[in-house]
Amino acid sequence: MFRKILIANRGEIACRVIDTCRRLGVRTVAVHSDVDAHARHVEMADEAVSLGGAAPADSYLRGDAIIEAARATGAEAIHPGYGFLSENPDFVEAVEAAGLVFIGPSAKAIRAMGLKDAAKALMEEAGVPVVPGYRGADQDSDALAREAEAIGYPVLIKAVAGGGGKGMRKVEAPEDFADALDAATSEARKAFGNDHVLIEKWVATPRHIEVQVFGDGTRAVHLFERDCSLQRRHQKVIEEAPAPGMTAEMRDAMGEAGVRAAEAIGYAGAGTVEFIVDATDGLRADRFYFMEMNTRLQVEHPVTEAITGVDLVEWQLRVAAGEGLPKRQDELSIDGHAFEARLYAEDAASGFLPQTGRLTHLSFPEGARAETGVRAGDVISPWYDPMIAKLVTHGPTRATALGALERALAGTQVAGTVTNLAFLRKLVQHEGFGRGEVDTGLIDREVETLAANPVACIRTRALAAVLALGLDEPSVHDGFHLWEPLRWTVAMNHRGEAIDAMVTAHGAGTYAVDLGDGPVEVVRAPAGWVVDGRAVGAAWHRDPGRLTIFWGNAYPFDLIDPLDVAAAAGAASGVVEAPMPGLVKAVFVEAGAEVAAGARLAILEAMKMEHTLVAPHDGTVAEVLAKAGDQVEAGAALVRMEDEA
Repeated sequence: MFRKILIANRGEIACRVIDTCRRLGVRTVAVHSDVDAHARHVEMADEAVSLGGAAPADSYLRGDAIIEAARATGAEAIHPGYGFLSENPDFVEAVEAAGLVFIGPSAKAIRAMGLKDAAKALMEEAGVPVVPGYRGADQDSDALAREAEAIGYPVLIKAVAGGGGKGMRKVEAPEDFADALDAATSEARKAFGNDHVLIEKWVATPRHIEVQVFGDGTRAVHLFERDCSLQRRHQKVIEEAPAPGMTAEMRDAMGEAGVRAAEAIGYAGAGTVEFIVDATDGLRADRFYFMEMNTRLQVEHPVTEAITGVDLVEWQLRVAAGEGLPKRQDELSIDGHAFEARLYAEDAASGFLPQTGRLTHLSFPEGARAETGVRAGDVISPWYDPMIAKLVTHGPTRATALGALERALAGTQVAGTVTNLAFLRKLVQHEGFGRGEVDTGLIDREVETLAANPVACIRTRALAAVLALGLDEPSVHDGFHLWEPLRWTVAMNHRGEAIDAMVTAHGAGTYAVDLGDGPVEVVRAPAGWVVDGRAVGAAWHRDPGRLTIFWGNAYPFDLIDPLDVAAAAGAASGVVEAPMPGLVKAVFVEAGAEVAAGARLAILEAMKMEHTLVAPHDGTVAEVLAKAGDQVEAGAALVRMEDEA
């Protein structure tokens, strides 16, 4: 086993590799860009080396700098993770030329699977079924159109060097072919520097099922299948293992095909053979076709680990260090079912646009495996993939594992950026998905419903109004009454909707919240909040100006500072008043002081935040009516300014 390795990656996969290395007693070296200097993977590693600027081209794609870092720190091998340089054969050769071990397949194996057309020809020779289509060298547009006619419409145009859905177009009829070809080749040229395409028969009811393989350079085994059919724009969203509806006959056929593919190219390490399955008549052993092979560890590898009990990263390290395959095929079996959901900083309601921002709060529930590269306080950067975490659940049956995933998503709390959490919850609650009726078009067909933002109900809004006032803990206001109950006005904004609430105290920890449709009773009980007689398991997080309620989904409320509203009235009268009940923390002026408009006069602590009260105009302080330590009511006069001349 290696004594020390360098991990040429960042984020959750770098942290994942470090976890296994720690267990095996292998020391680790992290590399990082300037903006990742304090990232979680850097903190976890034994050593860290800076690579340069934020852009991947200036840091994580600098193969020469990574190799130099490995040599300088005494690392014996480099683990590439996935993405970046993980499938770059030139980097593999450079690593080996430097006397280091690349923890992954050979450059020859990567090249063999690097181009879709050549890979499919190779797979046909190895006896792996492929989709009927054209993968020839003649790229003349007329020749390609004739091939499409011969295959039969609809067809799929795919870039031979493609990935992630780029350079891919479905064509329904001959008259649409020319425009679709132009679009696909143009996109492929920009993305990959290669505009060659292949033409395939369009699969009517497609499912994306892949086989995890592992080889030692000569022999290979498979670790069964994963279903990755829940996709958005060819990007995986939720993966599961094993595939729902899979038969023993088809599992054996797909597994054997995956092993043949790996052994045909002398594959070493972890890899994935991806198949497109025509599920028009259910899963049949004669209806799966080779798509491509990913010559690296996959993002979704944890679901395979969950059902097999295998640590794939440990296997990678052992085989790269010269050991043979850790298990024979007959020693591998399936235990239960597992799901993985990808939690991203993205706005599903706005076309899944990536989001940035500082994670002011991040919490994952017990009972789920949360693989993450970030912590509360970290920034989601525009430079890299906006993944926050992968949530993985396992159970004895598909239903129990899916229920665990729904609970895990409901219990995950993120504040500081927009996420796809509500979208994921709707997806796992989808009736068809619950029955195992999945295909690659499900999300696109129902995206309008799935991506809609959840809107807070009246009970959530009432609770938000009470929490906005900082009444989540006992205070001097509990049971404090003069001639009538205490009342507060709260102004909030929820997803663009203005909300005005009147909160009235009725004894210790009991409040009536009027949102315009009658009062909602909110009670702060010893065991938690009770809203209209129902105990609620809500949690919350307060940032300056924003309150987020976590109650199944995350409901953000922007808090409107009453000082902004009160300033105009105060300016007219020359009297600066307390906009809400609170504690005077400090007074900065005395009678007779000359002040300019906007100058600090006092600080009022309320809503668990400090509010600065300022002079409404240039002038002289006539009278100071409060001192530090005073508890004041809403509307209490604090400072009076001389009338303007």
